[in-house]
Amino acid sequence: MGRRRQAEVRELRPDIVYGDMLVTAFINKIMRRGSKSMANRVFYGACQLIKEKASQEPLAIFHKAVENVRPRMEVRSRRIGGQNVQVPYEVRPRRQQHLALAWLRDAAGSRPEPTAVQRIAGELLDASQGKGGAVKKREDAQKMADASRAYAHYRW
Repeated sequence: MGRRRQAEVRELRPDIVYGDMLVTAFINKIMRRGSKSMANRVFYGACQLIKEKASQEPLAIFHKAVENVRPRMEVRSRRIGGQNVQVPYEVRPRRQQHLALAWLRDAAGSRPEPTAVQRIAGELLDASQGKGGAVKKREDAQKMADASRAYAHYRW
């Protein structure tokens, strides 16, 4: 445990179009080198593309994608009896959100589409349908936690 004070949680402002805090958090994850206007353009462009492709509300698809990517369990390494073992832990809600948004961003970055708008839109559509790179990452984390159930009694 660190001896420093607990980090304070900063409150986010709702985004300008949908008035949603989760959208603001995702835009902040997309942002590079402090260029928030570029991140806004990418996300809202992806929303327009989703609206054209899926003919559904982009915010609903975004929330469904985040819900499908949220991890329930993860493993952490612990040193026990001279060996490192992977101990499964339940993921706290704030960390679930952080991991889901980061995995969506990273999976979108590794897609083959030519523009960032198309990559984000494609990954959000895939994740809302339960497929894509971010969902695969969540399933891999869940499999590792299931495989390490034997060490669950080392949680404390």
